[in-house]
Amino acid sequence: MFKKILFPVDFSEVSTTIVPVVREMAVRFDATVHVLFVARVFEHLGSIYVPHPSIKTIQAELAEGAQRKLNEFLQEHFQGMTVQGRVASGDPAEEILKYAASEAVDLIVMGTHGRKGFERIVFGSVAERVVKGAAVPVLTVNPYGEKMKMTGK
Repeated sequence: MFKKILFPVDFSEVSTTIVPVVREMAVRFDATVHVLFVARVFEHLGSIYVPHPSIKTIQAELAEGAQRKLNEFLQEHFQGMTVQGRVASGDPAEEILKYAASEAVDLIVMGTHGRKGFERIVFGSVAERVVKGAAVPVLTVNPYGEKMKMTGK
């Protein structure tokens, strides 16, 4: 049923906590795991007099660093599994939805950060936007839930 599973990560503790769930789903369904990291773009900084070439340089360095971090993440958590990793730049929710469509994934598994109040207004909810915009099922995992705390899964 689920042959391609998309696992968007941000390299936070949340991503690491959810790895066992993604691995279990991949094993049960004999699926390929697609791990995606999205680096936010900084084009809006041009409006505060940051030179455009500097923004491009920063973004290129972030993408390079993110690719190294992604490779380490894959080695640490997905060794021995069929996995693909990619770094994209842009709005995280938009890029996750674009990737899911272009790679014809069957399921998206992602964590929630549990932001509330002002923090949620400022940062928004990537998970919520993905759930609302996805054409495939989205499994959201609360890494702070009691079961996750008790089992480490």
